Amino acid sequence: MRVRVPFGRATKTAMVVALAPGDGSPGYRLKSILEILDDGPVLPPSMLKLLQWAAAYYHHPLGEVIFGCLPPPLRQGKAPVRMDVSRYHLSQAGERVKTEDLARAPRQAAMMDFLRRHPGGADAAQLRLLDARWRATLRALAAKDWIREEKSGLPPATVKEPDPTYRPFALNPGQTEAAQAISGALGRFGAFLLDGITGSGKTEVYLNVIDQVIAQGRQALVLIPEIGLTPQLVARFADHVQAPVAVLHSGLSDRERLHAWLMARDGEAGVVIGTRSAIFTPMKRPGICIIDEEHDPSFKQQEGFRYHARDLAVMRARQEAMPIVLGSATPSLESLHNAGQGRYERLVLRERIGKARPPAIRLLDMRAGRDDNGLSSALLQAVGAHLAQGNQVLLFLNRRGYAPTLFCPGCGWIALCPRCDAHMILHRARNRLHCHHCDTQQPPPAQCPQCQASGLLALGQGTERVEETLQGLFPGTDIIRIDRDSTRRKGAMQALLKRVRGGGPQILLGTQMIAKGHHLPGITLVGILNADQGLFGADFRAIERMGQLILQVAGRAGRADKPGEVCIQTHYPEHPAFSPLLAHDYGAFAHRLLEERQLGQLPPYGNLALFRAEALDQALPLRFLQAVHEQAMTLSLEGVRLLGPVSAPMEKRAGRFRAQLLLQSLRRRHLHPLLKALIPILDGLPGARKVRWSLDVDPQEMF
Repeated sequence: MRVRVPFGRATKTAMVVALAPGDGSPGYRLKSILEILDDGPVLPPSMLKLLQWAAAYYHHPLGEVIFGCLPPPLRQGKAPVRMDVSRYHLSQAGERVKTEDLARAPRQAAMMDFLRRHPGGADAAQLRLLDARWRATLRALAAKDWIREEKSGLPPATVKEPDPTYRPFALNPGQTEAAQAISGALGRFGAFLLDGITGSGKTEVYLNVIDQVIAQGRQALVLIPEIGLTPQLVARFADHVQAPVAVLHSGLSDRERLHAWLMARDGEAGVVIGTRSAIFTPMKRPGICIIDEEHDPSFKQQEGFRYHARDLAVMRARQEAMPIVLGSATPSLESLHNAGQGRYERLVLRERIGKARPPAIRLLDMRAGRDDNGLSSALLQAVGAHLAQGNQVLLFLNRRGYAPTLFCPGCGWIALCPRCDAHMILHRARNRLHCHHCDTQQPPPAQCPQCQASGLLALGQGTERVEETLQGLFPGTDIIRIDRDSTRRKGAMQALLKRVRGGGPQILLGTQMIAKGHHLPGITLVGILNADQGLFGADFRAIERMGQLILQVAGRAGRADKPGEVCIQTHYPEHPAFSPLLAHDYGAFAHRLLEERQLGQLPPYGNLALFRAEALDQALPLRFLQAVHEQAMTLSLEGVRLLGPVSAPMEKRAGRFRAQLLLQSLRRRHLHPLLKALIPILDGLPGARKVRWSLDVDPQEMF
């Protein structure tokens, strides 16, 4: 329960997690609690148990772990009170309006039709899914007195009125077998790896099982990697699930997050959909946990409490005796290894649903001919052919902006970030140089700052430059760019995807935001413009993630009746990593990487913990981590190797110099006791107060 306590001259909100036996007197005076803020436990015992386990496993302060999982109003000591929710209905005048009368106002017509189909009214969450500019449309209808508003305490969730005619999806044999295996574990712990190629219908399996969970009066928790996938997935669940759907992600207001959180805790939400932090959402009657795109690195928190939502989900499912489903077309090596060891049951879907078939994949050798700003002649011919057939094309380039380097040919000057060891990226649309690591921005110089020469060159390709090239090569074709710059405004992503789904010949140009989870049936050609970025990365996971990204992007092609084609541009077509990917054989690709990992005793065959330190002075982080190294040597090092300290691959970032010390062990039982003994000592080491240091258990990024 939360309490208000004196803390110096101020007051703080605190959490009581246990009561000491007897009088609890520690031998010194204690201040009194000022106020008890809750009538009962704010977290159920099962959630408190999970948080205590997480704090111990990741060696992070329990208080930060607990308060980090609470909605902001509860952290601030506010009461867990529901917000009043506005629900919108058609007025009597609106009921008499016919759709054909609004032929010149399609947004208004769509909203009127939607409200007509929802006699119980619709809230902001539902209307936001329907129309990114729903407020303006609603105001226009209200001005005509066609809309009436009611305030209620109903949940701000995507709610579909129970449909007596609802029938579950008709699954194919592979989906049926997977759904039956998962359903057989309801009411007990069981871990399932749903390994299904893109377009094989994993979501239909999820929905089928969730139907059974809800029929038993239980709740489902669904984690997805990115906010961008939320509207699409929520809309699909709202259309099929016969229960309220609560949504939790960072794009909501504090009050909306609290309301959805309380819905889940009190058992009102049948399904909870959220990004990684939603793993800490308490549920009154938990029935199943589903992790979609379980391989995605965004499930790992990279700052503060560095937890991995997928791994915590497995532990939560075990503690709460419910099944967990890890779904992916390109499972992580850790999950494949766990399936191979018998810890997970692997369920394989190797066929696309309906008439769709996996696309044909071919490599385009960039050494063989000229290219036009990163677009080979062979790819341009393929783009033209598919557009001529009335199809859509997706071009993937995981680099936003116009060009990654601004260069002076006279003296060799390069625009570098003053606060990072990185190039400034030229964004021509905003006429800015932008560091994507620390967010430093400045206008590009008119002439070289070093030799005063004019004629600076923009080298390399970003999505802006490729868009400009495509506009010149395919005039009159609708070109839609989806990256972080074009989707900054709220609702922009949904609006752009709505344009894509409108059909017709289009070129969709995007970064990894568009690489996974989106069902775009009009796309028949996918072009991957620079597949070589992941071949020579500094991180040992670089090739794994390159292969996952290629197959995920390739999976956007040919998802309907028309056959799909994938063209991968590369300067290294003979690289062995490409061979299994061309055959859609992710299993062989992963098997080769697992063999390499085993030789290097790297995850999943070994365990890692990474100490990081940073400071304004370049020498201080290395000096502090050397002291950590020496202190660790005085403790028991059975089965643990110390590697470093060394400077980070990007040593300077956001004005601070960084270093790291890696601990490696084949057994967690050797690594964690060392960490537990070491951490209490660190603040007393020389230089500890002059650096920021952190510990990352099971790090996913070594950069």
